[in-house]
Amino acid sequence: MPSSPYTADRPAPERSPEELRRDIPGWGADLDPADRPAVPRERFAPDATGAHWEYPEEQLVDGYRERSIEHARLTPVFGTSVPLKGLSGVVRRLAYERFSEARAAHWLLLVLGDRIDAIESYAASFARGTPDPLLAESGVRAELGRHGLRSRLGRRRADSAHAWMDPLLVAAPWLLAGTAAVVVVTRLVRRH
Repeated sequence: MPSSPYTADRPAPERSPEELRRDIPGWGADLDPADRPAVPRERFAPDATGAHWEYPEEQLVDGYRERSIEHARLTPVFGTSVPLKGLSGVVRRLAYERFSEARAAHWLLLVLGDRIDAIESYAASFARGTPDPLLAESGVRAELGRHGLRSRLGRRRADSAHAWMDPLLVAAPWLLAGTAAVVVVTRLVRRH
């Protein structure tokens, strides 16, 4: 079995406690169990946990799976609910293949991938002829029928400061797309 961080055993320390204490001021200050309140829960007791394996059975890999560059291999079990697809998948794959999870670029690319995925989903809903219901998703109907105005006025809600821009942020992409469609259709009609 290859060396892996996903075993039940603790990894062997690379340097001895004496070397660490010599090189790092204050290292080992919590070695005395009396100084650590969580000591009973830190005990390695596989019989108490019910673990029945030394290394967990690995899930089958079907195609590409994103993996942090900090790890030499995939975790034994991983999520498969949303496989990478389209341009958003390309951006997410770039985040995993090029940048460490400790870098902001990794997380910013993942956020960008989520935004691209949202746009791809909107486009797919239009292509299917079943666009997403804007009013239902924005919560406007609930605001009108469930005491929305009363709940917003006279209270010190955290979202009151930006409530004025929420309709703009929700509607702006749709208004821009609609305007672009009208401009394109108008130009095509004028040419013919």
